[in-house]
Amino acid sequence: MAHSTAPAQPLPLSGEARAAVDLASGLLRGARIAVLTGAGISTDSGIPDYRGAGAPVRTPMTYGQFLADEPYRKRYWAGSHLGWQRFAAARPNEGHRTLAELEAGGIVGGIITQNVDGLHVRAGSRRVVDLHGSMDRVTCLHCGQFFSREAIAERIAALNPWLDPAGPHAINPDGDAEVDDVSGFAVPECSVCGGTLKPDVVFFGEFVPPVKFEEARGIVARADALLVLGSSLVVNSGVRLVGLAAKRRIPTIIVNRGETKADARAAVKIDAGTSETLAALRDALIA
Repeated sequence: MAHSTAPAQPLPLSGEARAAVDLASGLLRGARIAVLTGAGISTDSGIPDYRGAGAPVRTPMTYGQFLADEPYRKRYWAGSHLGWQRFAAARPNEGHRTLAELEAGGIVGGIITQNVDGLHVRAGSRRVVDLHGSMDRVTCLHCGQFFSREAIAERIAALNPWLDPAGPHAINPDGDAEVDDVSGFAVPECSVCGGTLKPDVVFFGEFVPPVKFEEARGIVARADALLVLGSSLVVNSGVRLVGLAAKRRIPTIIVNRGETKADARAAVKIDAGTSETLAALRDALIA
């Protein structure tokens, strides 16, 4: 059964969460805020979380498998193409729009995201570092040429007219879907050099590009506080940024449903959804 990309309605904050928002507001008022977001900020846009309740069981493909094995590449591109149709249909939710509003007001100094959905940019945020890349770009691993994902999707559809994007395919958080038989799938090649194409995202087994991490580090280095939204902070790059905030002795506020790996370092932990929490923080900080 396919996961919907329809926006969800934010839930009201509990009394405990609202008290935590009041504490966080006191720390954030007048501060220049660096923001780190994870998959949890996009669940209200209908994109499932990696590790939240009900998250699909995942067996992610590694970068080594993608490079070395043509059947793996076929499976990845077939699933990625089907998932892309629904992934691209997702729309920014209230949380994304609130961050764009706070950035426009000079309160948020930049957003570092672990997501590949591009929703922060589509919501109007301008200073965004996509640590793990973006699904709307494709690159050639041989010549370095970039392509739009839409152009590659058109080529895949033309090469594989039997692949039905409207079928009951379950979408994963990184925009792919499960496909049973890919033996007849034709993988597009780079139209410039004939090389191997890959979405411009960081696979398991790859490292975050150093230039991206330095951009993220710069946002935290210029901030007075770090606000973590919808990330369990399992990925090392996020933990390192929290560590940088701790080293600079600026407060870290974490908003996430459930525990994270950095709860002990948080000045305030808010166990709630990101959209409703950001709306409450905006009202407190702009008032």
